[in-house]
Amino acid sequence: MTPSTIDLFILTFNCAKNLINVAVWAAHLKAALSAQGVGKGNGNTLPDVVVFSLQEVAPLAYSFIGPYFLNTYYARYGEALNLAAGQLLEEADEYGTSSDGASGDPYKLIRAKNVGMTAILLFARDPSKIQQIEEAECGFGAADMGNKGAVGLRVTWSDVVDGNDNAITTTTEQAKTTELTFVATHLAAMEWNLKKRNANWRSIVSGLTFANPRNVLPAGEFPSESRAARSTPDRSGAGDTAPVARTRDSSSADADDHTDLAYGNGDGDSDAQPLLNNPRRSASDESTLQQISIFKPTSHLFLAGDLNYRIDTTTPPPLATYPSFDASSGNHFSHFLPRDQLTQEREAGRTMHGLSEAPITFGPTYKYDIHPTKGEAVNEEAVKRGDKVNGVPEVPWRFASHRWPGWCDRVLYLDVPPWVTTTTELEQQPEAAEREKVKVEVEVYDSLPVVETSDHRPVFFRAKVPVLGEEAMRLRLVGEGEGEREVEEEWKRDPRVSMPVAVDVHAWERRAAARRKEVVVGWTAFIWSTKEGALVLATSLVMGVGSWWLLRDW
Repeated sequence: MTPSTIDLFILTFNCAKNLINVAVWAAHLKAALSAQGVGKGNGNTLPDVVVFSLQEVAPLAYSFIGPYFLNTYYARYGEALNLAAGQLLEEADEYGTSSDGASGDPYKLIRAKNVGMTAILLFARDPSKIQQIEEAECGFGAADMGNKGAVGLRVTWSDVVDGNDNAITTTTEQAKTTELTFVATHLAAMEWNLKKRNANWRSIVSGLTFANPRNVLPAGEFPSESRAARSTPDRSGAGDTAPVARTRDSSSADADDHTDLAYGNGDGDSDAQPLLNNPRRSASDESTLQQISIFKPTSHLFLAGDLNYRIDTTTPPPLATYPSFDASSGNHFSHFLPRDQLTQEREAGRTMHGLSEAPITFGPTYKYDIHPTKGEAVNEEAVKRGDKVNGVPEVPWRFASHRWPGWCDRVLYLDVPPWVTTTTELEQQPEAAEREKVKVEVEVYDSLPVVETSDHRPVFFRAKVPVLGEEAMRLRLVGEGEGEREVEEEWKRDPRVSMPVAVDVHAWERRAAARRKEVVVGWTAFIWSTKEGALVLATSLVMGVGSWWLLRDW
């Protein structure tokens, strides 16, 4: 029997530290939520789970201090989502196609979490189906702080029966559950920081853990913190200026690169080398640590964010040709897509190991110059005509001249393990089509229109995710037949079988140290760069002068 599925919607957006316009976003989200078309499923077009991956969600001061200052920013996304979903439900009611008779907001915010300026919001139609939530975070910005970083949520979804769903279990059958892992991330910027972005990915694999490694390893087997205390030099050419070419004058440098990679915390130039697990750990310890990593073998995985991969390693020259949205043009954006760094690096095995991506049919999502000088907008004629997109007036834009347009904003996923479709009870069914259905079925992968508040376009993804429990997802051992050995070798390339980078057992200590720095930087920036901080300074000054005036004659 084909497994039941979860209707999942993921959106990633670089917010440029601005509050969004709720009405505009609701209009665009309404179009995105209905993009899969009419007549599918039970007539209710709303997904079961909605995840927002937000980068630069708020100014640095607010982001580093903590959630209190971020709630205002989060709230607008929830308002826009529920406004859009409510309108769709009303329209469905008019045509008698809605199966939902519930009142109130269609979606409930289940969890919001940030690491620095990167946040993840998880919404669900039915909160009772989310039975367990785990969190993870890691920073790989300056001094490991969260100006760049990744934040994760792992949830257990229960396919329970309620009044609004078709029954998929009986009174004698246990409800089916599956685990979903979501990662929101913001990788290193700048064209020339390709190796830094790959290093950021390695940091996610090694450091984004859903429990403290110290607590899961057997007593007495936790290694020394001497390596954690030793800083790892950044040899990746990262920064806001192009790196100067250098030479490597000793074999020790190459050896150090390999050592750092083995520990999963290196930023070396040798990212074309195989990324090996730590040979000093036992197989049992490696397996235990993998259970708390993003590559937990029995969990689905989705990663979304501003991954910042570009189409070149240098900035564009003067008079460079930019992508066009005109399908008849020789400069149509599809001709630039083969230059995409992420696809090249992923297929070469240097980043996003094991992850898949739906075909890209949308144009570059970065970098947009909003409201350019009169006469320079690409869509100036449409703006003059008063054209609208999803009922919202078109925003005048052009591509920024100092950056190559690129597909920075992406959603990737780890598909169902190959052994699920070849060794489970589905194997007994003669129809191959039944076996092929056990996978993540992507229905929509597209971008939203340009918005006024950011130089990025939002990207959204919708898919049907099979509900597969631990037993179904667990790796099956095969026999000794020749054909079976070949299949086993293929499975070994799956990151759920062999992780591309070892888990950093000191990840939580590193993160705690970085968090202390964030608090100091956040409050310092708050005092000196925000209106609230200026008010605090002014009040302190007035109180100080007043106290001096009152006490000067004492």
